[in-house]
Amino acid sequence: MLFGDSLMAGYGLTQNYHLDKVLQRKFNGQNVKFINASVSGDTTKGGLDRLDWSLNDQPNLIILGLGANDMLRGINPEVTRSNLDLIIKKVKDKNIKIILTGMLAQQSYGTKFNEKFNSIYPDLAKKHKISLYPFLLEGIALNPSLNLEDRKHPNAKGVEIIAEGLYPLIKKEIFSE
Repeated sequence: MLFGDSLMAGYGLTQNYHLDKVLQRKFNGQNVKFINASVSGDTTKGGLDRLDWSLNDQPNLIILGLGANDMLRGINPEVTRSNLDLIIKKVKDKNIKIILTGMLAQQSYGTKFNEKFNSIYPDLAKKHKISLYPFLLEGIALNPSLNLEDRKHPNAKGVEIIAEGLYPLIKKEIFSE
């Protein structure tokens, strides 16, 4: 289950290019089904509020990708950290595997904010002993040829790069016991 915001929901793309569909093609022929429970514009608080409902689909793995909208709205990084921590705890309490996908703050927020925000993902992955994909937009951010015109959301080529990066982590989590 993809559980994120617009970066995972497929904002601005036709459904065939949404991350869940691209990943599904990568796992073609394997007994893997992706559910996209991502919501454009969602914050970590929104994700926390809808988590229990989403878990009714009984996924065996969640790829958690929230926090970008918290950063864009200037939400205190400690609030973001706390919300993600609670989401991870709830998922782990259900014995569901989890991959945390990280985000980095924009330079314009300043050193203090950036240090607090950027430490959230590696700290939580270490604390909860879960897999971390350090930066969801690795190789895509700030590259106009891999983003939509808004320069915030990946285009189809960008989504392919995300899927390529996530594939080995997902495969490891699904097929290792």
